[in-house]
Amino acid sequence: MPHNQISYLQEMGIQCYQLLHPERLTGIEQTTLTLPTQCKLLLIADDIPMGESAILLERVLKSIQLTLDQALHITPEQLPLLGEHQLEWIWFAGCVEQMVSVKKKLTSPALIEIGGNNDYRRALWQQICSY
Repeated sequence: MPHNQISYLQEMGIQCYQLLHPERLTGIEQTTLTLPTQCKLLLIADDIPMGESAILLERVLKSIQLTLDQALHITPEQLPLLGEHQLEWIWFAGCVEQMVSVKKKLTSPALIEIGGNNDYRRALWQQICSY
C-alpha cells in the first residue's frame, strides 16, 4: 500500500500492518518492484519530497549530473520488493540503511531536517564528494 494511503488510514485512526513474509501465505503473489531503466538514483524515505525537500533533492541530483527523470522515491517498506535494477545511487533519507547492491550509497537524516541544518548538509555533500 502506498505511503500516502497508509498516512490517510492512520489519520482516521485505523491501524495498518505490513506482512514481513507475505510469500508464506498461500494464494498471495509477491510482486516485484521494477524500476524504469532510466532510474539511476533511488531515494528511500518515509515521505515524498515536497517544497524545500524537493528543491534539496533537485540540487543533489544536479550535483551528481542526474535529472528528476532519473530519480525515484520509495518507502523503506517497499525496498524488499526491489527487483533487477540499473541503479548507480541509493539514498537512505531518515530511515535505517538496508543492504542493496549499488555502487554509491548516501545516508542522511530526513530531507526536511537537512534544509536548515548546516552540519547535515555538509555531511551529505561530503558523502557525495567522496564518489
